Amino acid sequence: MKNKLTDLNDHLFMQLERLGDEDMDADKIEQEAKRADAMVQVADQIIRNADLQLKAANLIASHGDRFRPMLPMIGKTDAEG
Repeated sequence: MKNKLTDLNDHLFMQLERLGDEDMDADKIEQEAKRADAMVQVADQIIRNADLQLKAANLIASHGDRFRPMLPMIGKTDAEG
């Protein structure tokens, strides 16, 4: 997998650092604020997706593999190939 949740965390902190730059003029601040809004929207979706995957994994951990065919986002085990 190319991107991980830790990469999202890095991007969000980099944006926070850009927003904290005291040398920016009003236009640049507005541009960075718009970028931050867009990043938050995408980040929210990524986090919701990760939360859903975690819930599915917890379901399988609690009730066994009988739910796995209904949860393709979990993927296959090594034994399944």
